[in-house]
Amino acid sequence: MTDILTKLQQSGRGWNSWVSEWPAQASHLPRGLTLAPVAYAASKNAFTDFPAQSGGVRYGPRSVRGEQMALRLSQTGTTFDLHYDRPEQDTLRAAWSTVKLGEWGLRFWLCWCLRWQPDPNEPPIDWTYDETTGDLLASHPRHGTVALVAQAPALMATFHADMAALRAEFEQQGYFHLASRGTRGSFPCLRYNFEETPRLSVAIAFGTTQKEASDRARRALATETVTLPKLQTGRGGHALDAVRDVVGWNSVWDAINTRPYTSLSRAWVAQKFGGFGLWLDDIFYHAWMAALFDRDIAVENLEALLSNAQPAGNLPCLMTGRDSWVDRSQPPIGSLATWMIAAHSGDSFIVDLAYSKLLANHDWWFSHRDGNGDGLMGWGTSPGVGDGLYRGTKLGARNESSMDNSPIHDETDLDRASGNLTAADVGLNSLLVLDAEILSRWAEERGDTAAAQRLRQRGEALAVRVRDRLWDDERKVFANRLWDGRFVRSIAPTSFYPLLAGVATPEQTQHLLNWLDNPRKFGGFWRLPSVTRDDPAYRDNVYWRGRIWPPLNLLTYLGLRRAGQDEAAGRLAADSYRLFEQAWRKGQCPENFNAESGLADDQPDTDLFYGWGGLMPLIATLEVSRLTPWAGWEIDLKTGKWSLGPLRVAGHEIVVKAADGWVLLLRDDVEIAATDMRGTWSRLAIAEDALSCRTTGGGRVRIPRASIDRLLEARYDGQLLQCEVASAGRFIECAVPAKQGGGDLVLRWRN
Repeated sequence: MTDILTKLQQSGRGWNSWVSEWPAQASHLPRGLTLAPVAYAASKNAFTDFPAQSGGVRYGPRSVRGEQMALRLSQTGTTFDLHYDRPEQDTLRAAWSTVKLGEWGLRFWLCWCLRWQPDPNEPPIDWTYDETTGDLLASHPRHGTVALVAQAPALMATFHADMAALRAEFEQQGYFHLASRGTRGSFPCLRYNFEETPRLSVAIAFGTTQKEASDRARRALATETVTLPKLQTGRGGHALDAVRDVVGWNSVWDAINTRPYTSLSRAWVAQKFGGFGLWLDDIFYHAWMAALFDRDIAVENLEALLSNAQPAGNLPCLMTGRDSWVDRSQPPIGSLATWMIAAHSGDSFIVDLAYSKLLANHDWWFSHRDGNGDGLMGWGTSPGVGDGLYRGTKLGARNESSMDNSPIHDETDLDRASGNLTAADVGLNSLLVLDAEILSRWAEERGDTAAAQRLRQRGEALAVRVRDRLWDDERKVFANRLWDGRFVRSIAPTSFYPLLAGVATPEQTQHLLNWLDNPRKFGGFWRLPSVTRDDPAYRDNVYWRGRIWPPLNLLTYLGLRRAGQDEAAGRLAADSYRLFEQAWRKGQCPENFNAESGLADDQPDTDLFYGWGGLMPLIATLEVSRLTPWAGWEIDLKTGKWSLGPLRVAGHEIVVKAADGWVLLLRDDVEIAATDMRGTWSRLAIAEDALSCRTTGGGRVRIPRASIDRLLEARYDGQLLQCEVASAGRFIECAVPAKQGGGDLVLRWRN
């Protein structure tokens, strides 16, 4: 067993829906065991093993590690719910329940197929079916025994060479064929129909003996099912739940590189990418989202990206089982994403892991993408590097922006000498300013003052160039600029990225807000279109020519927050979640959306369960609690009845919830504080015996399980606070005065 498989086994992540092409299958990866549901509808002579791209799979709630997984599966008009859970370590239970019959249930087979191959260099293990008990058993000298036990015996057990042979039998011999019945073989199939068993559970368990394995499986069948907790209620709907589900369902096993990672879409992995696919920014976003729940999954994604760093310094645009786009990169969000991962995980190792490669990637942009030497970067494809598809073409250079067919590229040419498009890109340069800001802080923390100074100076100089040279004063907007000095006509949401970088002046910010709200530009019911609505390309409704894309919404939202435009940010968050939620109700997590109808499935080019679709509900969670490099941890305190969490902050499980006029803050199931203050707490830090934050004040803060004699410090902007015992001695309550401009609140106590 490899180190990574041993790690998965030891951390309880053995069972999961690891195989990207078949999300309904459950595999115990370290032990090489797969449990696969298949269905056969006699009315249509139709067999399915529920591949990801079949249209017969609707993803339901699940945990990111696969402790619970729910799907709705359909075949020729028959629909049933399937739920997996893990009552014990290394034990899996599968339960199904019929939702709708498309034919007589007697003629609809639901079959459970098993394959156990602990060593890929050895043949699969034979199974034995006990006709008396209905148990299915297999043993291996090193891995012990496996038992599958059901609440009711299968109608029959059949044995086949493999899945293809089972499919062929159904399609050629039909429903009543009995010749494959047996009691022993390497590919068993336990058959049930929906007349006899419209709902049932089976369990599979490992043991050192047959009795131990069977007993564990029966115990699992008798265990009460635990419902997944709701992670977000009230404010933002069920946004955090959606982020969790998307990360969980798209997390799969890369058999080529023997590692887990979070794929772009299960429908793309084998069919499009030949076994695995790492699109740079996608995986950074996936790691960021995963960090809200699970440090290991976030780091696995980050390590997969960093492992492909190129000798020239760049992190490559795309790596798949078929192709390598090493001649280009993608928008430099790596430092921002890594900062988020480290902040959620509370683990300095994460920055140590990524710092040197992110720094090399940052420097690469300045040495390879300033094609005309004016100090402003543009997109490109490095001449003579690699042999990836589209290398050396304008399409390849456009692809580096991730906005492949955006009209912001239409007026550019490809400069063959440098490999660069003949325009400076406002989005790219703004992200590089932010990249330099984050990297300089990390350099300072490492004691590398020379690198920190170099990065600060570079970032500050680039910020000036963006602010002065990429501002179109005639149109009052940031815009891409051609090498000949003309501004590019088309405007994308990347023109808001100077807000994210802290580059825009207050006057420029006000002009940008006009563009944001103008219904002929980026305003309207569904937002944000990827180009202004009055641009001729908007009507194309093809990919980046008019459609709405989650990364654009996320980075624009964060920019608005950094610029202090909280109302505008709140409106964009509400719009983003409304757009996402109407698709989520249909089981979709879209790659992009129609900016007129809000639909994702209005044309064939959009993947309907795509990883970065989860950025839209992520925005809704950020309205409640967010981490940013410029304001630290922030919580927006609002009245009502709502909750968020648990989610990870600084390595701890955090819950924020409101009721009865109070907002409560819990850390690892322990209440830390409660307040009736409103506004925002920023630069928030909590421990079991302390709380500090920046706040405008005006209200009360309660500390539970404490007494006045244990209160060590209570100050607001340096002044002592008036505190007293409240609620029959249950709390210390401190009165915080309102103060224009706000102040720093510090509370410390002995537990």
